[in-house]
Amino acid sequence: MVCMGNICRSPTAEAVCRAKIRERLLNIEVDSAGTIGYHQGDKPDSRAMAAGKRRGLSFDGMRARQVIDADFEYFDLILAADNSNLADLRRRCPPEYQYKLKLMLSYGDCDTDEVPDPYYGGEQEFEFVIDLLEESMEALLEQLSGQVNK
Repeated sequence: MVCMGNICRSPTAEAVCRAKIRERLLNIEVDSAGTIGYHQGDKPDSRAMAAGKRRGLSFDGMRARQVIDADFEYFDLILAADNSNLADLRRRCPPEYQYKLKLMLSYGDCDTDEVPDPYYGGEQEFEFVIDLLEESMEALLEQLSGQVNK
């Protein structure tokens, strides 16, 4: 899960995905990172954590980090929050791993393909981000659980 600073959208996506993985009893590793390292080592945004905790999500142990070259080889799927993050990833990603790059909202029936950045918004924006991610991650894990169980 990748956004720009790895403090709002991508850790929220990680928390949503981890919760849904636990519900389904799947063995899938999920992590998050940012395209920039400005917040390296910081906890997720307090507003993102508050919105997530109201829905039972855990942000325990999460610290912002920047995407590293090894991520492109290691992870099977790299999901970007928006088209700008996706373009940044495409510029960095070796050609043989480009197929792993998609938008977070590529799954499900969201009315948008980008997760809006709630950083300069209020509580409602953080709640809306969770709504979008819950729908998309549910659809993603439905697809993946069919592949894992085969």
